[in-house]
Amino acid sequence: MSPAAPDPDAVLPAPRRGRPRKFSGPSRAVTLTLPVSVIEALSAIDPDLSRAVVQIAQPELSRRRRAPAELAVFGRHSVIVITPSRTLERRMGVELVPLPDGRALISFDRSTTPASLELRINDALEDAGLPNRDREIFKAIADILRKARRSADVVLKQPNIIMLEARRRTRAPGAPERRPSHRS
Repeated sequence: MSPAAPDPDAVLPAPRRGRPRKFSGPSRAVTLTLPVSVIEALSAIDPDLSRAVVQIAQPELSRRRRAPAELAVFGRHSVIVITPSRTLERRMGVELVPLPDGRALISFDRSTTPASLELRINDALEDAGLPNRDREIFKAIADILRKARRSADVVLKQPNIIMLEARRRTRAPGAPERRPSHRS
């Protein structure tokens, strides 16, 4: 079963009243009967059992085909999440911040603005040598930025994010190379 395609004309959904969403996508309540040992195991992953189940399901979800770029909505705010692309990093001078589901956020320094990024992406789309997979990602990002820029209901913001980068360790000559662990 593939996820529903996002409405290409929607920039942000209308603000909702009441309790904030727990998850970025559509959700519904379900009732489960589970063995106590499974409940205890899930509670060790996250005290909120629904979040624990979602965390366990992430590897399976990351194998499914997703939109090349889409909005993840949190209340009145949205962020663009993308399928990671080394070409985007290299050609646009951005850094991708990995997410647990295999997608990524786009991060760039203060000298780059959303408008300048949109312009550079549109220029790259004119390059016939751009691989099709990357073309899909670039086009989806450009579409989101263009719709946001043209919308009277949206403000494009450029907040800072906190990103930690491990230092490269120097190794003794002849010592085997160690790969960093990505465990949290």
